[in-house]
Amino acid sequence: MDRELDKIDQRILRELEANGRLPIVELAMRVNLTNTPCSERVKRLERTGYITGYSAVLDKERLGLGHMTVVQVSLAATSENSLDKFNDAVRDVTEIESCLMVAGSFDYLLTVRTRDIAHFRQTLGEKINKLPGIHQTSSFTVMEIVKEPVGQNVIPA
Repeated sequence: MDRELDKIDQRILRELEANGRLPIVELAMRVNLTNTPCSERVKRLERTGYITGYSAVLDKERLGLGHMTVVQVSLAATSENSLDKFNDAVRDVTEIESCLMVAGSFDYLLTVRTRDIAHFRQTLGEKINKLPGIHQTSSFTVMEIVKEPVGQNVIPA
């Protein structure tokens, strides 16, 4: 059974969420620990699943994927089999950045990254609308990203 996170664990998680490449020496200094106990805490947080991995934040504009569209998806049926087929297929569409199953008047919310509106239109017609079980889609072009989830310090201070 995992023990509760103490204030130091929470500070470690906040620091690593903001900068996952922070050296242990710097992290230890920021959370007021010596290197070895800090390193042991990080390893424990990894082992117990509080830290599930590390990744780089990429500049989508520079990569030529500056156009984002949000797509609402309604399926024709929502049986377990239908959902599984859709879930499996959606993972193979590289332009789909995220896929969220939601409760409400539609079934899924996708964020789609493409070069431009023409690339999105092609992706919608050739990939998204051909996903299994699609009944209807509604698309919304993103004009500005006000807040993104990466490095947002979800751990309370």
